[in-house]
Amino acid sequence: MYTFYFLLVMIIAAAIAGILEFSLHQKRIYSIPVRIHVNGTRGKSSVTRLIGAGLRAGGISTITKVTGTFPRLILEDGTETIIHRKSDANIIEQLSIVKFSALRKVQALVIECMALQPKYQWITENHMIHSNIGVMTNVRMDHIDIMGHSLAEIAETMGSTIPKNAHLFTAENAIPEILEKISEKRKTVSHFIDIESVSQEEMKGFSYIEHRDNVALALAVCEHLGVPRQTALHGMNEAVPDAGVLSCHMVDAFPRKLIFYNAFAANDPDSTYMIWQKIRDEIGFEGQRIVLLNTRQDRMDRARQLAELSGRKLAGEIDYLFLIGQSTEIVQNMSIGYGLPKKKIINLGWTTPKKVFEELLSVTIERSTIVAIGNMGGMGAETVELFKHNSALNYG
Repeated sequence: MYTFYFLLVMIIAAAIAGILEFSLHQKRIYSIPVRIHVNGTRGKSSVTRLIGAGLRAGGISTITKVTGTFPRLILEDGTETIIHRKSDANIIEQLSIVKFSALRKVQALVIECMALQPKYQWITENHMIHSNIGVMTNVRMDHIDIMGHSLAEIAETMGSTIPKNAHLFTAENAIPEILEKISEKRKTVSHFIDIESVSQEEMKGFSYIEHRDNVALALAVCEHLGVPRQTALHGMNEAVPDAGVLSCHMVDAFPRKLIFYNAFAANDPDSTYMIWQKIRDEIGFEGQRIVLLNTRQDRMDRARQLAELSGRKLAGEIDYLFLIGQSTEIVQNMSIGYGLPKKKIINLGWTTPKKVFEELLSVTIERSTIVAIGNMGGMGAETVELFKHNSALNYG
């Protein structure tokens, strides 16, 4: 009997503590005047960073939290700190970010959505962030095993983070009507952003390869909050990009040259193909055209989509498909099944970045352009780091 009463007391105490903490959290989050929740398939981390940089440039004290390739907390002065996790990523992490931001009495919190499961996306917005500005970068076919097997289903899932009685900013152009319908139900004003609102001249201020739709979206949010366009753009130009941002590293390995594009963070096939087209049409390929696909065992749906992309859309444009990472034999068979000739596939499996570099060099006659896709995790980050290091050293 004693044990029963002890357990009952403990349960009641835990319930009371939970209610008190929930109440405290609501006071904390509402003490922050501007709460911006960024969701979408591609570009979340970049847009989150860009908005934060633009607001800081406009004199608005802002804390920015990105999940991205590597989780980071960006403080009011623009300095970054690593978010250390004792275990796997969990949305509970957002509570500590809110507490930290409230204690610093910032004017704005720009936070990237880290939830994938539909119910957790809803909980994050409706119980944790209570945003007054929602941002949806785009809706693409990614995480289809969790979010849905069509663009409409994925839009409904991510639409869970659209706030009530507030504002939604989005660059989505494939199925905007679904986002607009959700916004109308929640009495939220929708702002659909046109990529053409940002000129090619304005994009020249970035030291890395940024996407116009990301910049257009971030500028629209900053202007909505009263930051002059040029002030916000200057702040964005000066900001540190996400580790997974599209970047180019050129390695001179005399007499050959490797041009390496890091597109690992694109994730979904539509975004990946858009990057391929951007490099092809706006920058231009040099020498052999190589796709380097890094796969993960826990992302086989993504691997299948990218294998299909390689086989059906890129087969006639590429000279080689290099496969690295996990389950590459399966991905090789899928690529062949989708139409890519076996002779174009070089399967390295799980190996070292040095071996990847050497094999890429071995098929390069004079120059080659490598577009790295799939996953930043696993072998991705280390491979990017090797090319970045060798480009600085002018490898020879």
